[in-house]
Amino acid sequence: MDQPRIAPPLHVRPAGPWRRVPEHLAAYGNAVVYTTWGEWVPAAVTEPRLRRLLGRDWTRYRRLPDPTVRLRFVASRLLMKYTAAAALRVDPESLEVSYRLGGRPYLRGFDQIDLSLTHTGDLMSVGLSRDGRIGVDAEPADRQMRFDLLQAQMCTPSEAAELAPLPQDEQTAETLRLWTLKEAYTKALGQGMRLGFTEFGFGLRTGRLLAPDGHRASRGEWSFATHHALDRYLLSTACHDAGLDTSHDTSARTTLDPGFAAAMADVF
Repeated sequence: MDQPRIAPPLHVRPAGPWRRVPEHLAAYGNAVVYTTWGEWVPAAVTEPRLRRLLGRDWTRYRRLPDPTVRLRFVASRLLMKYTAAAALRVDPESLEVSYRLGGRPYLRGFDQIDLSLTHTGDLMSVGLSRDGRIGVDAEPADRQMRFDLLQAQMCTPSEAAELAPLPQDEQTAETLRLWTLKEAYTKALGQGMRLGFTEFGFGLRTGRLLAPDGHRASRGEWSFATHHALDRYLLSTACHDAGLDTSHDTSARTTLDPGFAAAMADVF
């Protein structure tokens, strides 16, 4: 049996356990963490360095009128900063989160690290990869996604053929799992919902990425996994191995973009 290529998700709080993030990066090339936004409320409310930690997100945070939305926004940004800081072995204040077109977050100056964020209900999750693109997506495990209603919008012919004969409970569960996998994959590509879910598929039993006609659509460079989180959510991860000679040392001195480092040296 092949060894898993996606790290099992870690339940983290502001106090950690952060040491396991670089351990997972070294072992798998990626790390996935999850938590609840409520577990981060004390840190969001009492953190004296909040303005410095949020950086450019401070202005956006201050403009949010709803207190609950503001707390969730802070919690998700702190989770990204703490997770990336653990991976890079730096202070979270030294990191700057920016956003690409479409809203995908990234770490300025750290080309080797890819970053993905998802949240639903009270769950937040962050995925990091040093080997290529990563996407994470989560849904409540009890969400009822009916195959008969969603088949035309999300299933390829080969997926529909595998789903159709299943008992209804199993069919609903597998439809939900497929949905999270497709969300994670399109997030990793940076496409989101712009890429139609009927344009690619997955083998229900193999978990492989497939073309609409059921043929393999990759040569093994993509890996996918679904785990349960907090016993009430499904959390799916899509990881791409770019085949680059990536460093197993993810400290900031080895993953900092050389051009960015040179610019910083000129400034200081």
